[in-house]
Amino acid sequence: MSMDMSTGGDTGLLDTLQHEVAVFARRAEQTRLGGVGQVRNSMDRAAYLLLNRLDAEGPMGVKALASSMGIDSSTVTRQVAPLVDTGLVKRTSHPEDGRAVVLRLSPRGQLRLEEVRSSRRQLMAELTHDWAPGERETFCALLTRFNTALSARMSPQDTPGDSTQGTPGVSGVSGRGTPEAPETA
Repeated sequence: MSMDMSTGGDTGLLDTLQHEVAVFARRAEQTRLGGVGQVRNSMDRAAYLLLNRLDAEGPMGVKALASSMGIDSSTVTRQVAPLVDTGLVKRTSHPEDGRAVVLRLSPRGQLRLEEVRSSRRQLMAELTHDWAPGERETFCALLTRFNTALSARMSPQDTPGDSTQGTPGVSGVSGRGTPEAPETA
């Protein structure tokens, strides 16, 4: 059951919010938030999120990775294939069960991820160069809160790992400062 929360004077503000989120999503996808040196340092959103997750949580199987990201295993399998083909992710046998496959970030994948992070970090610095540090912190906290609420709304209650959707370095204040958007953004 959904509740209409757009009552009273909030309607205009909520209209502006939904519009700005739509514009942000379009522009982010158009640029792939490629950072500085756009083409060289751009990376597909799905690839970035998968590499980031493997870096943050270490080697894991497809099911664990899918659960951690709150998406379907078949989606992970499809998205990982080109990363394996290009050598950014390695498939290895599970140390305890040789029949199981474990995905891990390759040294090349780690290097590529760091290049993209550095470029995106520089882009964020340029876009917010005239913001006060407190404004950056507030924006990161609110964007994290927004993404967490969106992720919770879009995912079934029983999906494990969903609450960690944006935890590694999302605040932009600690960790790597690499916010993760919901998978469908």
